[in-house]
Amino acid sequence: MGNINQKQEKIILGLDPGTSIMGYGVIKITGSKLELMQFGVIHLTKYANHAIKLKKIFDRVLSLIDDYHPDEVALEAPFFGKNVQSMLKLGRAQGVAMSAALHRDIPITEYAPKKVKQAVTGNGNASKEQVASMLKQLLHFKDIPKLLDATDALGVALCHHFQGGKVQMSAKSWKAFISDNPGRIKQ
Repeated sequence: MGNINQKQEKIILGLDPGTSIMGYGVIKITGSKLELMQFGVIHLTKYANHAIKLKKIFDRVLSLIDDYHPDEVALEAPFFGKNVQSMLKLGRAQGVAMSAALHRDIPITEYAPKKVKQAVTGNGNASKEQVASMLKQLLHFKDIPKLLDATDALGVALCHHFQGGKVQMSAKSWKAFISDNPGRIKQ
């Protein structure tokens, strides 16, 4: 039997699949403490062949899973686009990323971009820059990367935590979050 005071730990891998750049972010939650483990992008533009890009996505997601051992994977899944061909390619990229997680028996959850923005900033129409800025405050990293695909992926991971955790983020709950966590907000 485990120690009753032992804090529960969960690692979430967030993915923002794309066919040119794929963002990823890994967070660890211990009790109510959020910790940034890693985030970045996978460049796919150097591969001309779409099938090779898909293989690279599969391989890189597997290596992220093997490196960080996430308990759950969350991905951003835009459901609408103007260009049908682009949406097909993006859907394949998402499917391959999902397959890699499923290959390692890790549960996956998809979130629409508006849901992620709402969870992170309290505004479903927030810009990528606003999401990145809020994540910088919540996860205490120094520099916002040039490619916001990395922070988008972190946002998906954090959204997943908020959806499954005790804190459901909304404009109302932000006030409660701030009053319950005065040391977490930097002025």
